[in-house]
Amino acid sequence: MTTLADREFKPQHQGPPLKGEALQRLFQELDNDWELVEDHHLEKEFRFKNFQEALDFVNKVGQLAEELNHHPDICLGWGYAEVAIFTHSAEGLTEADFVFAARVDRLLG
Repeated sequence: MTTLADREFKPQHQGPPLKGEALQRLFQELDNDWELVEDHHLEKEFRFKNFQEALDFVNKVGQLAEELNHHPDICLGWGYAEVAIFTHSAEGLTEADFVFAARVDRLLG
């Protein structure tokens, strides 16, 4: 079975956001500390030993975002980075957001 992070990344630039069972099914596949906020976006806080480790992680997320042309909101501070993901044009979550979140998690491995 293909993991969420291994799925083809297909950005959705238009159309309705995911709702209901489809949204919950993908959220369950993340299987970690991501939060589903108001069925609109995903958020997760990552903790690090210092600022440099957090910055290095944010730079990796930025590189991934540029490669996929899918850009999260990122907040960086001493020892942490917060990532929020949703598809602006869909005004909510698409499958691409969940694939992106799983790939962000993979950056730590």
